[in-house]
Amino acid sequence: MFWEKWFSYDVGVNIAISIGIFLLFLLFRKIFSRYVFKFLLWIVKKAPSDLFSKVMLAFEKPLQWVFLVIGFYLSAKYFPYFNEKNDLFLSMIRSSIIFLISWGFFNLASTATYFFKKMRNHSSIEIDEILIPFLTKAIKVIIVAISFSIIAQEFGYNISGFVTGLGIGGLAISLAAKDALGNLFGGVVIITEKPFSIGDWIMTPSVEGTVEDITFRSTKVRTFAQALVTVPNATLANENITNWSKMGKRQISFDLKLAYDTPREKLEDVVKQIRYFLTQHDEIHPETIFVRFDHYSENGFDIFLYFFTKTTAWGEFLRIKEEINFEIIKILENEGVTIAVPARKLYGESAPEEIVESKA
Repeated sequence: MFWEKWFSYDVGVNIAISIGIFLLFLLFRKIFSRYVFKFLLWIVKKAPSDLFSKVMLAFEKPLQWVFLVIGFYLSAKYFPYFNEKNDLFLSMIRSSIIFLISWGFFNLASTATYFFKKMRNHSSIEIDEILIPFLTKAIKVIIVAISFSIIAQEFGYNISGFVTGLGIGGLAISLAAKDALGNLFGGVVIITEKPFSIGDWIMTPSVEGTVEDITFRSTKVRTFAQALVTVPNATLANENITNWSKMGKRQISFDLKLAYDTPREKLEDVVKQIRYFLTQHDEIHPETIFVRFDHYSENGFDIFLYFFTKTTAWGEFLRIKEEINFEIIKILENEGVTIAVPARKLYGESAPEEIVESKA
């Protein structure tokens, strides 16, 4: 009877200690997240570089879960009838730690775009804007693959056999994922040939707008109507792509029709004044400016205008074009010249007088 009481008392104490340890680490977790972590984050934010704050924010959640894993492991030591040295239990604890570390690095990889841009700005290493999203996603895939292989080895799985199995089933996978592979190779073509970068204004037979994101499968383009269009990379790589953002200057070309009753002297003055105005304009490219009396059209004299703006920005281009149009109207008004409008004149012969009388 004495040993039964002692045994039951010992079991109860161990259970209480086990639960107490776990609750204590829960309390540590709450204190860490509320006070310690915020204090440490406040300190690292005063550093000249954002590196430490980015790392801490990436590992914030994993560190909170580390308290639970440690608390669970220590409480298991005092839990009765449980062998904390069990291989499966130890593998689960080690796998949990590996998973939490991988989780932190995965979160940190999400901010890799920031680090790549910093590296590009503060070193001689050239990293194209189009490569940064691919590099970020590639790092994430590598982290997941490494953590998966390590965790699988913890539970005794043969990774080399798994890789061999993938090689055997590679043909079936490639046939089933033909479109996905086509999009992947299309993304590779876009990266290597660099027809555009993120932020460029492009036009293809299927879409026109600003490139927002490039992934392994597709490219996202924001149209001027603010719609987001997702184009598969395989489609985009096989289309004609016009990159308006790569223009050094932007063309303006049109015909100005003047009425046929315009005197020759007035016509010459209008051509000279428009040409002079364009050559003196600060925002018109001076190398190529053509203002010529081109030909006779059905409704009037055609003056051909061909020149380029220095800016390629759409809004600035429209503003300059509007300014030039208003100036042309002003020149025409000062010269008293009118723009030709489509018109027809009908000429007919009156009937002989005697025929008209006889019909009456």
